[in-house]
Amino acid sequence: MAETTETVEEKTQENQNQQDQAGQEDSKKQAQSVEFSEAAGTETSGQGTSIDILLDMSVPVMVAIGKTEILIQRLLQLGPGSVLKLDKAIEAPADLYLRDTKFATGSIVVVDGKFAVRIKEILGAGAAVTANKE
Repeated sequence: MAETTETVEEKTQENQNQQDQAGQEDSKKQAQSVEFSEAAGTETSGQGTSIDILLDMSVPVMVAIGKTEILIQRLLQLGPGSVLKLDKAIEAPADLYLRDTKFATGSIVVVDGKFAVRIKEILGAGAAVTANKE
C-alpha cells in the first residue's frame, strides 16, 4: 500500500510540474503591452540635421534624347561615321532620369563646347514614369 501511495504522489507531482510548464509556455505566447520612450532629437552630434548628409551626396542623372531598335547584324556593321536614326524629332524634349524614373524634360544645348540640358519641366510624383514603362 505504501508503494501505491508513493506512486500516486509521484504522478500527482509530475502532473503538477507538467501543468506548471504548460502554464509558463502559455504565458510566453500571450501578447503583452510595451511602452516605448520618445526618440532623442534628430540632430547628429550637433553638426546639423540628419538630412544634411543627403544634401552632400551625388546621384547619377541620365539624359535620353531618343532610342532605336536595330538587328544585331546591323549593330555588328556599325563603325566610325555610322549614323543611327532615333525615334524623336529634333525639337522634341529630352527626358531626364534619376535611376530608372523620369523626373524632368529639357532641351539639349551647348555650353562651353559641351552638351548640356536646359530644364523645361520638372515632373510631379504622380507624373514620374519609370524607364521600363515607356
